[in-house]
Amino acid sequence: MIDNFVIFTNEISRYIIPLLLVMIPFYGLVFKKIKVYESFVDGAKDGFNIAIRIIPYLVAILVAIGMFRASGALELLLNSLSPILIYFGFPPENLPLALMRPLSGSGSLGLLTDLIEQYGPESLIAKIGATMFGSTETTFYVLAVYFGSVGIKKSRHALVAGLFADLVGIISAVFFCQLFFGSV
Repeated sequence: MIDNFVIFTNEISRYIIPLLLVMIPFYGLVFKKIKVYESFVDGAKDGFNIAIRIIPYLVAILVAIGMFRASGALELLLNSLSPILIYFGFPPENLPLALMRPLSGSGSLGLLTDLIEQYGPESLIAKIGATMFGSTETTFYVLAVYFGSVGIKKSRHALVAGLFADLVGIISAVFFCQLFFGSV
């Protein structure tokens, strides 16, 4: 029974995105009488203009992340916090990912990839890292790029809320992975 459900779900998931890519424009064209292609091109133009406005913020945050890693500050922080992290059951190997995730999605994806390659995809460290990656957001990136591109200057409440959500995601990732997959 469950095998049939899995097969059925896999078949549906194979066709759902192509179906949506066809049905949404068809619905707009036939039922809403929208010029779909022209609307798409207008949206693409707007997207290009937004990308141009975002580039300076993106470059600034990527340079800052590179400087933090290249300076050795990340390694120094990791070495000094390891005993405390181990005491609380937080694998020190996941600290760079926890620190990078609020800053950069691609940087944190690179760190997660390194964890998976170094410890294996079935390791608790990789599972914690993957759960942490999926349950947190690139808070500073969002604030710098998206808020900056639309001219929002006062973002302190969004910063506090975003960092608190990231902290909850990080702690929850460690707790639930240890609960379900065993301790470090």
